[in-house]
Amino acid sequence: MIRQLTALFGIPIQNEALYTQAFTHKSHLNEHPKEESNERLEFLGDAVLELIVTEFLFATYPDKPEGELTSYRSALVRGKHLAEVAAELELGQFLRLSRGEEKSGGREKSYILANTFEAVIGAMYLDTGFDTVQDFIHRAILPRLSELVEKGLHRDAKSKFQEYTQEKLGVTPHYDLVEEIGPDHDKRFLMAVLLGEKEIARGEGSSKQKAELDAAEKAVEKLGVE
Repeated sequence: MIRQLTALFGIPIQNEALYTQAFTHKSHLNEHPKEESNERLEFLGDAVLELIVTEFLFATYPDKPEGELTSYRSALVRGKHLAEVAAELELGQFLRLSRGEEKSGGREKSYILANTFEAVIGAMYLDTGFDTVQDFIHRAILPRLSELVEKGLHRDAKSKFQEYTQEKLGVTPHYDLVEEIGPDHDKRFLMAVLLGEKEIARGEGSSKQKAELDAAEKAVEKLGVE
């Protein structure tokens, strides 16, 4: 795998075990309980990715206000975008899944690909250091910003969904915590977005904010909000 990933990422890879873990979905542990999933690396990679993107935006757009920079960052690091990058890199081929997840098409699922991409960033950071990861993200993620802005994808899904529901339905969406998953040091959140008493969609993330955003993105897609 080292040779494949070295060629794919264009960086020197040394610790194969880190990447093996990065590609280990939690479902794999159902059949191999003594192994470790990629969730901790995902937690780390998420923070590293956000820092590098934030630093780039801060330096590149000195005249942009905080709100606009936040929208740009959200577009770059949102799950759907990361899943698209992961799919283009064909990361799904390296995933370690349970037999059930394999049969259900886990290698193509957007949320699994997005989480795996973040885990890979975490592994890359531990294996090669900050500068190498920064170079990779500058090549793989940041050049896409202009396209995202041009398509209007930098608009936050929560804001977009709220504007739509208030204008079309006269209702303001709200978010409820459905479930907290995992230990305190590696917790994930499941949030639901509702219109009144009706649940529209659910989202998952490493924070409540990210889970809400994921739920909003799914609601936007479900209702065909432009």
